Amino acid sequence: MGLSRKAWNNVVIFSMLIMIFFLNGLHHKLNPQQAELTRVMVLPEQSFVLAMAYPGVKIERIGTTWRIDNKLVEGTSLSYTAQDLVQIVQMWQNLELQAVEKQKVNPESAISVATFWLAGEELPLSYQLYRGSDTYLLFAQRQQHWLELSADQAKQLFKPIDI
Repeated sequence: MGLSRKAWNNVVIFSMLIMIFFLNGLHHKLNPQQAELTRVMVLPEQSFVLAMAYPGVKIERIGTTWRIDNKLVEGTSLSYTAQDLVQIVQMWQNLELQAVEKQKVNPESAISVATFWLAGEELPLSYQLYRGSDTYLLFAQRQQHWLELSADQAKQLFKPIDI
C-alpha cells in the first residue's frame, strides 16, 4: 500500500490524537479515589450568600449589612453585631476542607444543619454536621461530599447555636 507523504502525516496526526485522548483519561481510571480525596471549598467559589440558616437561627443580607433572626437567643444576653455575622459568613465562604471517604452514619444522628441560599441558585445548599470519633464531619448534601473539620472549626462555623 503506497501512501503519499501527506497521507502518512495525517495517519501520524490522528494516531497521536487518539493516543493522547486515551492516555489523558487513563489516570482517572487507575486511581479514582485519589483524585476525589482532595481539599475542596465548602461553598462554591465567588458565591454570593443571600441568607443562611441553622435550626432556629436565620442570618440574612439586608442591603450591604447582615441581620440575625435568632429565636434561640432572644431570652439570653447573647447578641451578634453586624461584624460578627460578616465573619461567620466569610468563614463559610473561605473554608477549604479535606474530603474524606464516604461515611456510614445514621442520617438522623446529625448534630446540626446549615442551609445557604446563594444568588443565582434555585435551591439552597445544605450541610449536615456529624460528630466523628475524634473530629467532626460535614456532609455536603448536593455534592455528596464528606468533609473533615476540627472541633474548633465546627464551633466557629456553627457559632450562633451550641453544638
